Amino acid sequence: MLAEETPPELSLPLFFPSLPSPSPPGCSGLLADTMTDVPVDSGASARAAAPEGLSLAEEEELRSELAKVEEEIGTLRQVLAAKERHCGELKRKLGLTPLDGLKQNLSKSWHDVQVSNAYVKTSEKLGEWNDKVTQSDLYLSASSTLEDWNEKLTQSEAYKKTQETLSQAGQKTSAALSNVGSVISRKLGDMRNSATFKSFEDRVGTIKSRMVGSRENSTDGLHSPSGAGDQPPQDNAPF
Repeated sequence: MLAEETPPELSLPLFFPSLPSPSPPGCSGLLADTMTDVPVDSGASARAAAPEGLSLAEEEELRSELAKVEEEIGTLRQVLAAKERHCGELKRKLGLTPLDGLKQNLSKSWHDVQVSNAYVKTSEKLGEWNDKVTQSDLYLSASSTLEDWNEKLTQSEAYKKTQETLSQAGQKTSAALSNVGSVISRKLGDMRNSATFKSFEDRVGTIKSRMVGSRENSTDGLHSPSGAGDQPPQDNAPF
């Protein structure tokens, strides 16, 4: 009995075992490498590994507490934002500017610094250092040396001469100013007694008397209209 022949299409892989799979040119093996590098994620690996020493129940409890704390933080942030907006509205209604708020904050900060322990301790240390410096032999010696120099300087001939020179200069300046004032007064007196000034003064007096006389004549004419025709009109010569 003759053996059955194998169909050619079934025996094709046997004759061509290394036949490559169809792929675009230049991308040979790319799909296979990519699929190999992608890790397969599962439900167990999705959750972060629990720290050592914690059981699953403790981990779940801590995660629940963390979620509650984060929720409380978000709520407090919303409340704080609402309070800040309300505070800004109150300041705007009261007419308080940002500069006033800055001054108030600076004053409060400075007060807090002054009452702080660090500031008090620093002030006490500086006071102790000041007492030590002023009571030290070096400071006392330097003070006595400066006093000696001051005494020697005030008693020196150069200092006395300089002081006398300044005093004489001040006296001369006062005398010069007094002489200038007397000269100005004398010049004004001479000018007033001069013939030119007297002539000008006489002219001013004449003009004044004419103006007063003309005003009186016009006033009399207004008060006595019946006698205005009997008296001849005065001839006021122009000046």
